[in-house]
Amino acid sequence: MKRKSKIWLPALLSAALLTGCQGESPVTTEESFAEAAVPAADTVNLTVWGAEEDEELLRQIIDGFQEKYQGQADFHIDYEPQSESSCTNALMAGLEQGADVFAFADDQLNTLVAAGALEPIENPEAIRNSNLPESVLAASVDNTLYALPLTSDNGYFLYYNKQYFTEEDIASLDRMLDIAAEHGKKVSMEWSSGWYVYSLFGNTGLTVGLNSDGITNYCTWNSTEGPIKGTDVARAMQNMAGHPGFLSTDDAGFLQGVKDGTIIAGINGIWNAVAVEETWGGSFGASKLPSYACAGQQVQMASFSGYKLIGVNAYSEHREWAAKLAEWIANEENQMLRFRLRGQGPSNINAAASAEVQSSPAISALLEQSEYSSLQRIGGNFWDPVTAFTAEILAGNPSGISLQEQLDKMTEGIVAP
Repeated sequence: MKRKSKIWLPALLSAALLTGCQGESPVTTEESFAEAAVPAADTVNLTVWGAEEDEELLRQIIDGFQEKYQGQADFHIDYEPQSESSCTNALMAGLEQGADVFAFADDQLNTLVAAGALEPIENPEAIRNSNLPESVLAASVDNTLYALPLTSDNGYFLYYNKQYFTEEDIASLDRMLDIAAEHGKKVSMEWSSGWYVYSLFGNTGLTVGLNSDGITNYCTWNSTEGPIKGTDVARAMQNMAGHPGFLSTDDAGFLQGVKDGTIIAGINGIWNAVAVEETWGGSFGASKLPSYACAGQQVQMASFSGYKLIGVNAYSEHREWAAKLAEWIANEENQMLRFRLRGQGPSNINAAASAEVQSSPAISALLEQSEYSSLQRIGGNFWDPVTAFTAEILAGNPSGISLQEQLDKMTEGIVAP
């Protein structure tokens, strides 16, 4: 059952509060363009979708929005938890019944625009001028801005416990696996998701990406030519999978392992930075991804970079107010609040440049890894074939099918129309 949190402020109470207090919250640059008069409405019903972990954060943000605009409408704002990674699927079940304002991962933008769920942002220059260029690009289709940048941290990096690893150790994944095994511990990475598996192929000269049709993929992960062949990566993965210091586990498994002490390093995202730092305390470490042994050389691990965005449903009954709420959620002040409460990296230029954000080990690790990252633009046929391939590798190749045949099958699935 979904938890629904209703937050409302009756118009009469709003008027009473206005007579007793004339103070207003400061207006930030990215919201100032929306200060034009909004059509009057006696009652404004809005639904906000956001990550379940963001509930406390969004409660505070919604409270601030209602305080700023008190007296201008009778607000009824519902928060409903909805995974950012599956937001599009939920919306496609019924756009007119979907949330008015929603957070989503940038790789879903093309689908939402094609479905008519998003309309171009009005006065986009204010957003372009106040957010990092990469985040604006991630929120745009054909140079048209369709959503508001929210974070610039939807990537992954290396977490490590300094009790076990030196800065020299973390340069090599193979060295880290050996150290973990010596202590009866694990280094973790999620191989059930192609999002992480990309890191092993991304800097090898083997390619994957979205074709110009915006739907199908190209992929050369099964290539038999070049300095590093597909089978070279597959053999390296076999070596990792069989190493006693390695563990493939999902997000929940990573956190559990950190907390119970079985995992002393792992490749994961910034959304877990607060929890990991609370557990490891002064031993908390974060860095770019290490290199790994492949085809007789050390290959720097790559990564997908991504951004969280805020969208406004084109079918919203109160779209003007929904747009103002979206701008409020994504403004500089609330991006800083998001960083403080959830450890998420701001896309807002001023917030990202603040000393507070720059001193974060996790943010610094992401910035360090950004040199080896690529914006994720992948068609839907990418995920399942990669998961099937890695499942066979992790199981020790019980089918007995050659690595080349497995790579060919995976690639065929990825590029399927």
